[in-house]
Amino acid sequence: MEKKSVNYLTTGEFAKLVNVNKQTLFYYDQIGLLSPIFKNEKGYRYYSVNQIELFYMIDLLKDLGMSLNDIQQYTQNKSPESFLTLMYQKKEEIVKKRQEIELKEKLIETKIALMEEASQLNFDQITLEHLPEATLYLSRNIENITDEKFVEVLSEFIGELNELQLDTGYPIGGIMKREHVLKGDFSKYSYLYIEQPHPKEGYPYFQAVKGTFLIGYHIGDDKTIHHTYKKLLSELERLNLTLGEFVYEEYIYDTLVRNQKEQYVTKIMIQVR
Repeated sequence: MEKKSVNYLTTGEFAKLVNVNKQTLFYYDQIGLLSPIFKNEKGYRYYSVNQIELFYMIDLLKDLGMSLNDIQQYTQNKSPESFLTLMYQKKEEIVKKRQEIELKEKLIETKIALMEEASQLNFDQITLEHLPEATLYLSRNIENITDEKFVEVLSEFIGELNELQLDTGYPIGGIMKREHVLKGDFSKYSYLYIEQPHPKEGYPYFQAVKGTFLIGYHIGDDKTIHHTYKKLLSELERLNLTLGEFVYEEYIYDTLVRNQKEQYVTKIMIQVR
């Protein structure tokens, strides 16, 4: 009976060591990715213990999204130089993915915080609050554009947020100027905005004027928001306050958490003098 060297492993032994089924090893051999060191006269396949590290590297590259064909190209043209080039490339990819994951984690943390805060609000209450200065990233001016053009600007704005990694998890809001609110044109946004708690250098931002705001909430869709505005403006008059330069609107509850428009909640922040 032929005695097997301790330096070699059968297909079953190798498969067990690297925690994979034998069919995977057969397939790797078939495509020339990882073949046995030798086959004896009976057709038994034997792997070297030195091939374990190569298998783990193939498995790692697969996990990192590299195709078997590309991995095969590397394994057939191995060298210290090509190994280093590949490792540096994969390291860069991992760093980029980690940054993307960290960004998504921050988005989720912000949305959790905002939703938990919203659950404590009384939407029937109108309050007078002092708000600290907030840094906003603005869209281009949208005062006098068609509905078709608005969709284009919105798409452009969202594209900028994604490309420049400026999506902070805060809702996209709308800014109205004092003159439009006084005219009763409560859908005449001048800009879209998103809050930037940690502004990046090199981008044009709008510093929202800190100060006192009359804050109320509209429950329902945009078609009935004028009723809420009239109520807020009446409260402004009752308190003997003057409308400031801007009004800010942003959703508290929208399609993320509600199915019906009648259940949407819009936060309205009227700057006062």
